[in-house]
Amino acid sequence: MHGSQLRVAYQGVPGAYSEAAAGKAYPNCEAIPCDQFEVAFQAVELWIADRAVLPVENSLGGSIHRNYDLLLRHRLHIVGEVQLPVHHCLLALPGTRMEYLSRVISHPQALAQCEHTLTKLCPQAAREAVDDTAGAAEYIAANNLRDTAAIASARAAELYGLQVLADGIQDDSSNVTRFVMLAREPIIPRTDRPFKTSIVFAHDKGTSVLFKVLSAFAFRNISLTKIESRPHRNRPIRLVDDANVGTAKHFEYMFYIDFEASLAEVRAQNALAEVQEFTSFLRVLGSYPMDMTPWCPSRGDQ
Repeated sequence: MHGSQLRVAYQGVPGAYSEAAAGKAYPNCEAIPCDQFEVAFQAVELWIADRAVLPVENSLGGSIHRNYDLLLRHRLHIVGEVQLPVHHCLLALPGTRMEYLSRVISHPQALAQCEHTLTKLCPQAAREAVDDTAGAAEYIAANNLRDTAAIASARAAELYGLQVLADGIQDDSSNVTRFVMLAREPIIPRTDRPFKTSIVFAHDKGTSVLFKVLSAFAFRNISLTKIESRPHRNRPIRLVDDANVGTAKHFEYMFYIDFEASLAEVRAQNALAEVQEFTSFLRVLGSYPMDMTPWCPSRGDQ
């Protein structure tokens, strides 16, 4: 489906980077804003939306851990991925002058990604974290704040009647966020184009099994593109020896792995069969086409 008539949930308000990612993943879709990541998952589960497009990692800020936890808690399937170049702008009400700014507000990651540039542009301005970038722009417009600027997209400036004080203020031009597309049903894996598969697993015997799992992929020449560990919520700490009265202990983890192979390939099926022997819990989150869009650090439309 090319996105026409699809309802796609994203976290944030209109003008958010997630909205742009939804439009790139599903052109001409009906984008549905959600105030929290979990609400976007629920929108798909409750048939309010057909898909959700949510960020899982940024090239500068790293993983969005909240969404890894939600992938495990909910039963949606990853059916695709999209990578979006992030182009930050400094936005304020028309007529606002840079030297009179006392505050810059945005999402914590956006503030971090523009830290050095902000120090040069407006060293006097305090930084304040809010829930999302476009929401910061909306807040300034709604409250007529003359001493406050937001870090958000150029589209957010258009939507909320703000002017762009500075364009492309991210410290590193190679700033990309990877989003995954989620659906109620998985897609059928194919071998006619590059696919990626995402899994999550755990083991009762602690973390020593990780080497064996990695070997199952290395032996079959399957490239891993991501390894992420998250604390095991139901059993965060394991005692090594009860006789030690709890003095020796280590943390329990769930491991998330992305690898470059389709589940339609025999080598991927065999790798997972071997992994299953070593693990107490294994779940396939999705096997889906890779985003093969050529990377260009120029500003684009964002």
